[in-house]
Amino acid sequence: MRGVLIGLFAVLGYGTSFGQSIGYNLSGGYIAEGYDVVAYFSNKAVEGKSTYVLSYKGAKYKFSTEANKTKFKADPAKYAPMYGGWCAYAMGDKGVKVTIDPETFQIIDGKIYLFYNSWGNNTKVSWNKEGAANLKKKADRNWAKIKYTK
Repeated sequence: MRGVLIGLFAVLGYGTSFGQSIGYNLSGGYIAEGYDVVAYFSNKAVEGKSTYVLSYKGAKYKFSTEANKTKFKADPAKYAPMYGGWCAYAMGDKGVKVTIDPETFQIIDGKIYLFYNSWGNNTKVSWNKEGAANLKKKADRNWAKIKYTK
């Protein structure tokens, strides 16, 4: 009977929203391409180490120090990047999931926003130029619609 219940929970997606899991940006297997999300709050982009890893809501995070791992563990929602780690500008502008440059970020109202920055296109600059507040509202709405897509 126990095996049947476990199988039923797996089929129904126990612990997720309607059996779906969030489509995080896990480039390289980790949120923020393995950069330490706690370090962003010190205005630094620091690569995490494979010796300091935690999972949160189905996504793996790397940290540069044990202290940062401990901080994250105490309040993971504070440190989890917005929009599943996808580009905030693309989420607000077009409602699409676009990869990021983990060294291009911004902290707004205590939340991490990551941006695409390649081939001469730094979307963090566009985000600020076009009005972060308005784009953030759009990104919030768009993320609610597409967060369960791959």
